[in-house]
Amino acid sequence: MIESKEPLILAIETATRAGSISLSCGEKILSSLSGDPAASHSTDLLDNIHELLQTVNVKLDDVTLFAAAAGPGSFTGLRIGLATIKAFAVCLDRQCVGVPTLAAIAHAAGPSEGTVALLPAGRGELYAQLFRVDGNYTIEVLDGASHLSPSAVLAKYVNRSLKWAGEGAHLHEPFLREYASNQGIRFGEDSVGSGVHPSPDWMLAPISALLAESVAALALREYRYGRAIAASELQAAYVRASDAEIKEKWSKREHR
Repeated sequence: MIESKEPLILAIETATRAGSISLSCGEKILSSLSGDPAASHSTDLLDNIHELLQTVNVKLDDVTLFAAAAGPGSFTGLRIGLATIKAFAVCLDRQCVGVPTLAAIAHAAGPSEGTVALLPAGRGELYAQLFRVDGNYTIEVLDGASHLSPSAVLAKYVNRSLKWAGEGAHLHEPFLREYASNQGIRFGEDSVGSGVHPSPDWMLAPISALLAESVAALALREYRYGRAIAASELQAAYVRASDAEIKEKWSKREHR
C-alpha cells in the first residue's frame, strides 16, 4: 500500500477505441496502460486493471477515488467503463468523478488559446467542443459539446486560431488541411507543451494513447474542489441519441 495524503486515483477511459487506464497518487502518475483497439473493452478491461495494480503493488481497496471518462464517445465503451467504476465504488464505499471525454482530450493536447476536441460519432459525424487550456493545464470550457458534420464543425470554428485534437481530428486531417489551404491558413503539426500557437495557424495535436492520465488529472482537481460524487450520481454524457433510440423514434413516427 502506498502511504500518502494525496488520493490514489484509478482512472478509466473507455470512450475511445483502444481506451486506457491509469493509476496516480495525487499529481504523480504511477503507471498507465493503453488498451487494444481490436478488442472489446468488456474482454480486457478487468485484466488490464489487475495488471496495472500489480505493477505498482497495490490492491483495489487501496484506491481512494475512481474516475472515468463520462462521454461522449463509444456508447458501449462508456457503459462498460462507467459500470466498472460504479461497481468498484459501491463495493468499496468510495467516491467517483466523471470527466468529460472532450475535456480530457483538450487537456492531453496541451496549452492553447483555442482547442477543438473532436471524436468520431459514427456515420462520418463528430463530437466537437472548444476549450482554452492555460499553462497550468487548467481547462476553460468555451462552448457546449455538439454533434456535428465535419463541414458544420468548420463553419462553427473557422474564424479562430485553433489547435485540433483527438481521434476525430486525425480521422478528418485531409479535410482540415484542404480547407486550411483553400483559406490561406497555415496548418502545422504541434507538440504537446509547446504553448499557445500564433495566429492564424491551425495546429494538429498528437493523439494521446494514454488519455486516462488526463482523466486522472482532471478528476484530481474535481476532488480537491469537493466535487467528487457517489456512484449513484455518476452518469454518461452521450451528447446524441443512440442508433437504437433513433430507430425507435422513427418507428413510432411511421406507425402513427
